[in-house]
Amino acid sequence: MSVKRPLAARTEAFDSYWQAPEDVERGYTSFIQYYRVNYLRRLPQDRQSRILVVSCGPGYFVKLLRDEGYGNVEGIDSDPGKVAHAEKRGLPCRVAEAFPFLETKADAYDVIVCEQELNHLTKDETFLFLALCRSALKPAGQLFVYGLNGANPITGAEALAQNIDHFYTFTEYSLTQFLEHSGFRDVRVFPLELYVFYRNPLNYVGLAATTVLHLAFRALFTLYGKSAKIFTKKVAAVCTKPS
Repeated sequence: MSVKRPLAARTEAFDSYWQAPEDVERGYTSFIQYYRVNYLRRLPQDRQSRILVVSCGPGYFVKLLRDEGYGNVEGIDSDPGKVAHAEKRGLPCRVAEAFPFLETKADAYDVIVCEQELNHLTKDETFLFLALCRSALKPAGQLFVYGLNGANPITGAEALAQNIDHFYTFTEYSLTQFLEHSGFRDVRVFPLELYVFYRNPLNYVGLAATTVLHLAFRALFTLYGKSAKIFTKKVAAVCTKPS
């Protein structure tokens, strides 16, 4: 499979992590808590699983996995400056572009985690990326992906319009469509929660407010004959390559 370059994104490359704070070092605590709550319980229990983190940036997710005992982890990112932070901490990250890297890794991984929003690809590029991930996974391997949630009435439209490299948004249904049409099975869509910093009392204020809003959104969608249930700003999914 030959990948035609360059990709459509111009200011925020798909194969580079973008959401680290200005103080990159601070992210090793704050972002790790975000990943711990949203992702960790959904990962395989086998600590020897071979895991690839695409668009790993400074290695926040890689560090969490290593701290949790996963000993066969690697990360790739196209930005040398971001990877340098990971290397400084001794994390197994290296500079590589996602598409050509995945082309060479048939049946190599038990888990692939994509740490850049799929919305930074066009729809055609998304299908190509998912095909490359499917090829790079072992049979019964798992893929984690996420993107902007277009179902949220407050953030959905702004998320699409505020960045020239956001090409579309998802709902839980359309994210499932992408993955199933790419040959994945057992698709499980889940919300990415923002209010996960439980030591901060203000966390509970935000959590209560968004919970009320999401219940109201769900009721309104039902009145219009819609079945959307996830209204977090971002929506994620885990799926499986058939055996």
